[in-house]
Parts: sequence; C-alpha cells; structure tokens
Amino acid sequence: MTGFFNRILIVDLTEGNFSVEKIPDEVYMRFLGGKGFGAYLMYRLNKPGIDALSAENHFIVLIGPINDTGIWGSSRYAVITKSPLTGIISHSYSGGNVAEYISRTGYDAIVLKGKSKRPVYLEISDKDVRFCNAKDIWGTDTYSAEEAIKTSIKEKRLGVIVIGPAGERFVRIANITNNKWRCAGRTGVGAVLGAKNVKGIAFYGNKKRNVADHEAILHFRNEWKKKVKDHPSSRSYKRIGTPGLVSIINHVGAFPSRYWHDGKMEGWESISGETLHKDFSVKPHACYMCLLACGRMTKIDKGKYAGLKIEGPEYETLYAYGGLCLIKNLEDIIFLNDLSDRLGLDTISAGNLCAFAIEASKKGKIEEKIDYGDTDAIAKLLKDMAYKRGIGSILAEGIVYAAKTFDMEDMAIHVKGMEPAGYDPRYFKGMGLAYATSDRGACHLRSTFFRAELAGMVDNDNKEDMANLFIDFEDRLNLHDALILCRFYRDMYGWEELGGIIKMVTGMELNKKGLSEIASNIQDVTRLFNIREGMTEKDDNLPERFFKEPIGKDKNVITKQALEQMKAEYYRLRGWDESGIPNKKIE
Repeated sequence: MTGFFNRILIVDLTEGNFSVEKIPDEVYMRFLGGKGFGAYLMYRLNKPGIDALSAENHFIVLIGPINDTGIWGSSRYAVITKSPLTGIISHSYSGGNVAEYISRTGYDAIVLKGKSKRPVYLEISDKDVRFCNAKDIWGTDTYSAEEAIKTSIKEKRLGVIVIGPAGERFVRIANITNNKWRCAGRTGVGAVLGAKNVKGIAFYGNKKRNVADHEAILHFRNEWKKKVKDHPSSRSYKRIGTPGLVSIINHVGAFPSRYWHDGKMEGWESISGETLHKDFSVKPHACYMCLLACGRMTKIDKGKYAGLKIEGPEYETLYAYGGLCLIKNLEDIIFLNDLSDRLGLDTISAGNLCAFAIEASKKGKIEEKIDYGDTDAIAKLLKDMAYKRGIGSILAEGIVYAAKTFDMEDMAIHVKGMEPAGYDPRYFKGMGLAYATSDRGACHLRSTFFRAELAGMVDNDNKEDMANLFIDFEDRLNLHDALILCRFYRDMYGWEELGGIIKMVTGMELNKKGLSEIASNIQDVTRLFNIREGMTEKDDNLPERFFKEPIGKDKNVITKQALEQMKAEYYRLRGWDESGIPNKKIE
C-alpha cells in the first residue's frame, strides 16, 4: 500500500542505540497514521499503569500518509505519549514546517524508549541516529535551544523540536516548540521529553513517500488553491486569524473570564483581534503547504516591550491571560505569550493556573498577594512554575495537585486533570459533551463542536441529534489527526474530500461508512488505553461549578441530567456499553 513507509524507528536512549521495525499494511488500514497509529503503538508498547515520567513511558513522534505530498494543510506532526498531567493518553500537534523533515527521514513514527544517562539532543536522518551532548544548551530557553541545534548541524534543510526550562524540570504543563512559536502544547508532552534527558530532536533526510496517484494530487492542489481563496473561513483567517473569536465568543456570552466566574469580559474590545490589527504591526503568516495564513506575525513598535515580535497571540492565549486573568491590554498579553513560549509552557493551562492562584490569594489559601490584571505578578508565577519555585512548584504539578494542596477542589476547573479552552459549556452545551468525553481531558480540538453550535446546526434539547452530530464532527476530525491535517481545514475537507485524499495517497477506496470505521477504531483504541490506565465512566464529567454557577444575563448552566443524557446517547451511538467500554480488542 502506498502513502506509508511501513517502518518505525525505535531509539533506545538508555543503551544509546536504535533499530527499525517493519509495520504491515493491515495496521495502517485500521488506524492510518498520526493519532490512530500512535494510539495503537502506545497500547502495544506501554506497560499498563507506569509513571508517565518514568523511563518506561514511550514518547512517539508521528506523521501521517499525506505529509510532504503537497496536500494543502498537511504540514503538521503529532506527539503521543502517556500524559504526566492527566495520567491517560496524550496526543498533541504542531504546525510550521517540521513535519516535512520528519517525513524525509523515511519513518512513519519515531519511538523513544528509556532514558539517556546525560542530557542529549538527537540528530535523526534517513541514514543514522546521532546522540549529541546537550550539556551546553541544557537550561536555555526554547528559542536559543532551537537556534543552537540548527547551528551545530551541517545540514541546512532540517526541522527541530525542543523543550524549554519547564520541560527540563518535568513541569506537567510543559510543551514542545518548533519554528520558535509553534507548539505541541497540551497535556505536558515537554515534561516527558525532559524526563528522558532529551533537549531536542533534529530531523532531515531525502526519503520521499510513494503515492497512489501523483497526477490526482496535483489536480487536487490546483483545484483547492482556487476554492480556498474564496472560502469564507479562508478569508476570515487571513484577515484576522483566531483573535477574531474574542468578539464572537464575548457577544454570545461564552468567553471564560475571571477564572470562569463570568461569560463575558468587561472591556474585551481592548484585547480583540480588531484592536490587535489596529494598534500593532501585524502580518498574516502561514505554515508550509498552507493557504490560510492564520498566524499573526505581530511586532510591538513602542513602549516597554518595543521590538518584541511573536507569531500570535492566538485566541486561546487571549482567553487564558486576558479573560481568565483579566489582563486588559494586548502588550502585556503578547509579553506573557512570549515568556511562556521561551519557558516552554502551554498558555491555556498556564493561564488557568495563574487565575486559579489569584483565586487562592483572594480566598486566603496562600500567603502570596496576587490580583487580577497584575501582569508582573503573573509573569513571576510563570517563571516560578517553570523553575519550580515557591507556589510555582505546586502549580507546576497541575491543577489537580494544586487544588488539593490549596484545599480548593470545589473551585478547580478541569476534566481529567486538563483545563478547558475558551468556550464555556454553560452556553455551548455540546462542548460540555466534548470536554467530558474527550480522550485527553477538557479538549476543544477533538471536535471543535462550538462551531456547530454557533452556526445553529444543532438543537440543545434534542440529545440524540446532539450526540449524533457530535460523533460526526469527532470522527471526521479523528481522520484529520490521523492523516495529519490542520484543524482549520475542517470547513473545507468534508467526508468526500477526505475519502478522495486517502484514495489518491494510499490507494484505499473508502465510502463514508469505511471512513467512519477507521475513525471509530481510532476512538476505541484511545478509549481502551485510557480504561487500562484506570479511567472510568465517572471521569467523563464536568466540574461542579458548571452545574451550579450560572453565567450571563440568561443565567446559563449545563445540568447534570442533560450531560448524562448526552453521554448515554454518545456511548450508545459509539457502540460502547453503559460504562463507556468499547466491545473491541486491539491486537
């Protein structure tokens, strides 16, 4: 079968050697690549119940069958491991241009096992694996580490992923960065790499994957270049990017603010996408092989941060530091965004933890005096988290540990140990189902179902229709993550387009039923991994505050009854039993 290399690289960090394993077509036919293949490998390779920060936990870098084929939106890679934040499966994704270089090594997955005896960075090519001494870059920030690795390698065309000080210290919200500002952000993947004593990985090579129909791909590229140009989503991303959501989500009353006490931020206009483009030097910026250019290359021209340049801030960072922490000027949010990236911290979890610490301060649960809108205090918290100092060392262990330590478990907002994104489920009821059942914690990206709710595609009172449409979204995006496609092409690549892409790359001809079966396989294997790690139906839940604390003029809440009804219907439609257990074996 075309589209795959049918090989994985296994790097033994403990022994300092590597091997190659061949993978039969049957595995790809069931799971494709990316998320599906990675979840299968984790289920097969990881021993049940191991500590996520132990040498026994496998760390897997993956691509999909469409990377480096020329398909628009295909420049993304995945990282899959057991999460040190949630204790269940971790899968995180990043854009930029690294995916192409990973593909050119000639492997569908790169598996790290064991732990290096000393800090190293890896140089992985299509011919060899080198274990390079990272002593001189251990302790540096992500920007410096990436540049140092690139400078040290003679190969000019390469991709690099790195961790920052947070990952080195096993901070459970540490991320992995590439191209300076692109991040595999959620679930603490950076901490796993740090626990293995790996500062970064460089990829390069000359391998090219075979495809079933090269001419069809060229035709598809040309056709979609024209279609994307005039697509409403494309125009929106190019014009304003994800910061445009600040206005939209505030207007409906679902913008999490003041640590989830409010659904609208007073003065939100000052941190909106419109203000960003009016007051700063902003240029659209695209990943490799992308027509959308959703990134915002932003430069601060004056004031105390003059000269600071980042790709961002994205909507989720604006919600986390702006909404939850009530920072009301963009200069400060851009500064905190840059600081988080350098330290290697996920901005969603970091913003949530900072706001939680503010609540703890106000309730007298900690001695530190921290208030909403205090940028300097929040910046200090971020540094203290990354370097595990003071209360930062508590926050660095994640929201579950911090809430228990501060005796504030009734206040903490998370699902399975991971904080939600910027779409309040008291308004977006379908997002309540998404957060509760997500296989990696309170994740919005597994379905992006808020878009269906904004568009009025679903009736909140019809639990069967809600669950049915939700599964349609979730399955389609499982395929995106298996191929691996950028999430923002969801409005352009529907079932028919996904089937066409798979056929022209792999040669498999699948109708919607066949595609759904693969998506279901992916959902089942992630579920079975989590169940093996101790997750139960009771963990598919939401924080009590979402049931009891209303927001907005309409006093919106999501009821336990509504969630349980949606969840039961979701289980039924998935073919799982009443406890949410799939009737399937993974071999």
